[in-house]
Amino acid sequence: MADTTFEFQHVPGGVPIKMWTRGVPVEDEARAQLMRAAQMPFIFKHVAAMPDVHVGIGATVGSVIPTRGAVIPAAVGVDIGCGMMAARTSLMAHDLPDSLDGIRSAIEQAVPHGRSVGRGQRDHGSWGSPPPAIVEAWATLVARFDVICAKFPRLKNTNNLTHLGTLGTGNHFIELCLDQQARVWVMLHSGSRGVGNAIGTFFIELAKQDMRKWHINLPDQDLAYFPEGTDHFDDYVEAVGWAQDFAALNRRMMMINVIAALRAKIAKPFEAEMEAVNCHHNYVTREHHFGENVLVTRKGAVRAAKGVLGIIPGSMGAKSFIVRGLGNPESFDSCSHGAGRVMSRTQAKKLVSLDEHIADTAGVECRKDAGVIDETPRAYKPIEDVMAAQADLVEIVHTLKQVVCVKG
Repeated sequence: MADTTFEFQHVPGGVPIKMWTRGVPVEDEARAQLMRAAQMPFIFKHVAAMPDVHVGIGATVGSVIPTRGAVIPAAVGVDIGCGMMAARTSLMAHDLPDSLDGIRSAIEQAVPHGRSVGRGQRDHGSWGSPPPAIVEAWATLVARFDVICAKFPRLKNTNNLTHLGTLGTGNHFIELCLDQQARVWVMLHSGSRGVGNAIGTFFIELAKQDMRKWHINLPDQDLAYFPEGTDHFDDYVEAVGWAQDFAALNRRMMMINVIAALRAKIAKPFEAEMEAVNCHHNYVTREHHFGENVLVTRKGAVRAAKGVLGIIPGSMGAKSFIVRGLGNPESFDSCSHGAGRVMSRTQAKKLVSLDEHIADTAGVECRKDAGVIDETPRAYKPIEDVMAAQADLVEIVHTLKQVVCVKG
């Protein structure tokens, strides 16, 4: 294992912060946000910050927050179970057609993506009539969902079945990539879609209501929490666990449809999922650290226990990595979930020109219009710097370069 690379931040009245951020920029507000979280009385040992750390809503993206006796819903966020899936195929680069626009179009047709709203108009990012395979997959989740909705009926009227197997918007994507041996991979990024957002938003607000009811003062109202042993704690753990399962299945169903779309466009028979990874990076789970069983919330962070495979994507046009965890206890067995933003979406639209975006995505079959400037490579930290900052957290197994990128 490489020498320890974290920086130590003392927090008055709280636990320390250990930050794997050497060589990468960190906003002052992100540091302040981490410090507010570190001051909560139930934080276990320390807060860990990954190299892609940046300001988030409620809790910092790129943070690992271990707790005893309480859970902070905003430390998971509203895109519950958001994460990555990657699968290696038996195809090689030379098996792909010279022009990749047909493959991008086939993927876009196979997986609903983006979002459209209007009176009487179906959102093109959802299923109008879900296909049988999606309905069958939903059947594995619906009984548990009905139990949750019996307690909280407002969650019933959400995009659930119609969003299963769909991509969404923002930083979610589907990519075709080549590894260092020119083997073809399929990689995608999405979460629990509309239903997960509804669950996350609902419980964050419910926690805030509980804080007001109990007259608990917080350094930030978004750090509202549920104490263990209360009904709402158990309800949240149940609902967030279900949303995480929805997210993993969502990625699975997208992967099935993307591979089917590739088979329709590539004449050569091929195998898929020769090496597959499906991992969350916005979630909560119980784990054993420093001799104790604790809750660990990862918001924009991936589990990197020793030997565990994970995915760290770059931005559109940048490299991505399949990694193997080194099991660093100081990071609570975690690593970054990507490159991390250096510009907000609004800033990117103001500061990056379309010509710059086109130049930065040269060689990638992707959208090259003003509608994706907020996701342009310059809006993100250099992925090579991010990887260097966490050399003691993961080892690189495969380096991937995208050749097709589908955005919502």
